[in-house]
Amino acid sequence: MSEAVAGSAASGSTVGDGGEQLSLKDKGNEFFKDGNFLKAAALYTQAIKLDPSNPTLYSNRAAAFLQLVKLNKALADAETTITLNPKWEKGYFRKGSVLEAMEQYDDALAAFHTALQYNPQSTEVSRKIKRISQLAKEKKLAQEVESMRSNVNMAKHLDALKSELSEKLGPKERWEDVFSFLVETMEAAVKSWHETSKLDPRVYFLLDKEKAQTDKYAPIVNIDKVLALKMYALYLVIFFQPINCFYYVFYVQKFFRGQLFSCY
Repeated sequence: MSEAVAGSAASGSTVGDGGEQLSLKDKGNEFFKDGNFLKAAALYTQAIKLDPSNPTLYSNRAAAFLQLVKLNKALADAETTITLNPKWEKGYFRKGSVLEAMEQYDDALAAFHTALQYNPQSTEVSRKIKRISQLAKEKKLAQEVESMRSNVNMAKHLDALKSELSEKLGPKERWEDVFSFLVETMEAAVKSWHETSKLDPRVYFLLDKEKAQTDKYAPIVNIDKVLALKMYALYLVIFFQPINCFYYVFYVQKFFRGQLFSCY
């Protein structure tokens, strides 16, 4: 969805349009509204050549470049807008929008907060801040999960678990479901902890004994909600496979200590 371009402080140069005289900027705005962002950017560029100190023109071209996914050019124009008019919130808004597209959420939030300082009544900026805060949280969570997936020590544990499952339960098709269940449960537990920030002293997520004392690597997690969703799937695995339920409890306990899970 394209963002509105500024319509004030127009360049004085004009072009003809069916008898009407429109400024280059206004003509660019018309193309922008019609979704022709390339033509809009070209007209803003012409206007900038005639009026290089006009921050509105750079702001509008930044918006056009953003729609064209020319992010570096859009960011440069946003920075120029801020330089030409440091107290105009639109420059910071443009910068924040470009940084959002670049997935640089922390920097985007900083830009939007500055925009809000200059225009505290802006509901548009407030909505952006709320949205970017959520995106930043989701990105951090994704990075945590990916880090957990690629963590060398976790890989060591999972390889050992695979070997132990294979030794006790035999062919892979007899234990691969419980292995997948354990990995999904661990990841969901971390996700639940990040989303709720609620700590449950009964359950500890344990990947490495040396790191188990740190909040970063061994957060206390509330796993009740996770297990409520997962236990039915585990029940189906147990029901349809002739494997002693003890093994499932044992391997869950291998990664989670402080609470005993019973079979249903």
